[in-house]
Amino acid sequence: MHPAFSVIFFTVASGAGYGLFALLGLGNALGLVPADRVFGLCSLGLATVLITAGLLSSTAHLGHPERAWRALSQWRTSWLSREGVAALATYVPLGAFGIGWAIFGNVDGPVAIAGLLGAALAFATVYATAMIYRSLKPIHQWHNRFVVPGYLAMALASGAALLNAFVQIWGRPQLAVGVVCAVAIVVAMFAKQRYWHFIDTTKSASTPETATGLGGIGKVRLFEAPHTEENYLLKEMGYKIARKHAAKLRAIALNAGFRIPLALTLLATALPGPLAIVASSVAAILLLAGLAVERWLFFAEAKHSVMLYYGAQTA
Repeated sequence: MHPAFSVIFFTVASGAGYGLFALLGLGNALGLVPADRVFGLCSLGLATVLITAGLLSSTAHLGHPERAWRALSQWRTSWLSREGVAALATYVPLGAFGIGWAIFGNVDGPVAIAGLLGAALAFATVYATAMIYRSLKPIHQWHNRFVVPGYLAMALASGAALLNAFVQIWGRPQLAVGVVCAVAIVVAMFAKQRYWHFIDTTKSASTPETATGLGGIGKVRLFEAPHTEENYLLKEMGYKIARKHAAKLRAIALNAGFRIPLALTLLATALPGPLAIVASSVAAILLLAGLAVERWLFFAEAKHSVMLYYGAQTA
């Protein structure tokens, strides 16, 4: 599949924003984040910016972005519509949580409940985003059990890395936040490695024989291409990446997105203030950059079954 920058930015930015918001709501309820108004304003402000920027960028991939609102009406059958509904619904507790915390300085009672409700809706939105891809049966690399856990784990890891950097910058380091961040990164790395192992070792059930229904006759091969020049299907669904390039990018994603941020996060728990701030901040930046590479690969390595009609032997 052709990796569109708008969708890559959307999944990375909104995932980090929802992850940060969810952890702020949970962390506030557990007393793990500073109750300081400015902290609430800055951290929730960043979460809101990431979420909003991501959602807006997702419309750039549409042929008619001005019609995006129509997708909301199909929530009964469409995961894309459910994602949109959940995303909009999340703004309600996000706004209540932010106003109560940053403006009135209140993080208890109804404000805390708003934070917890927002955390649930944030994870529901990320789940719906993952299910958009998980539900696509023609794409073997997406229609598997590792996609949803991977999306949720990476949203949690990126949000945790941002939260850890925030508490360090505010001079209120919490060992529990650092531990949560480290564990989240490990879980996300494990989920991604399991996903890569699956797509490398498991073949798609779709073949030229099953696609044409002629398997009972014998081996099916392409006699003549359907088109004499490149078309939309070949551009969007026939994108290919060389195996050697995929291996290099996987290594970059693994090191920049998981291993180095994990080491820096653990290091930050033992370093004094200024150095801990640098380590945790670099960890968050590297993790987001690594996830951008991982998202690019998520699309580039996906193969649509329609390519079986263009000479591909496997999907």
